[in-house]
Amino acid sequence: MGAVERYTKTAVILHWLVALLMVGNFLLIWMVDDLPDGMVRPVIDLHKSLGITVLGLASLRLLWRIGHKPPALPGDYPVWEKRLSHLVHGVFYALMLALPFSGWLHDSAWKDAASHPMTLFGVVPWPRLGFITSLAPDVKEHLHDLFGAAHRLLGYGLYGLLFLHIAAALKHQWIDKQAELQRMSLRG
Repeated sequence: MGAVERYTKTAVILHWLVALLMVGNFLLIWMVDDLPDGMVRPVIDLHKSLGITVLGLASLRLLWRIGHKPPALPGDYPVWEKRLSHLVHGVFYALMLALPFSGWLHDSAWKDAASHPMTLFGVVPWPRLGFITSLAPDVKEHLHDLFGAAHRLLGYGLYGLLFLHIAAALKHQWIDKQAELQRMSLRG
């Protein structure tokens, strides 16, 4: 493997931080049904805090990507793989924003939102979306269900795409013997 074009340190840090938070958030919500009743609300509140953090970091990541062109894909990648890679990355960015935003919409339509203020990590007050909270209770209940379903579907889409992304990176690294993982590494 020769010289490797790498992502910037900022891009690498944002990539791995967002990935870690999203996987952690999936694990939290996946296990919430198996927790004792007293742990459910704190875990859901942590899930919300991590989701809002992901929304902020993904927004920063998108802005960074717009201002800093990523390294070109290696020239020996087939055209179809390059096109698929660009498509997958575009969908990833859409999901990194849509998934936490749909969760925020879902939470804003929650019937008990008024009696359970939302705070980031139990410290920073975080607003619900006023155009949702001001709706009639029956409309909010319907939207709560709708946004919850959308949030789940987006989550399934993200994790399916994540599996494809990891499989492709490992294929390039281990089967094709290309320095794929080094492109997204802080080590020089």
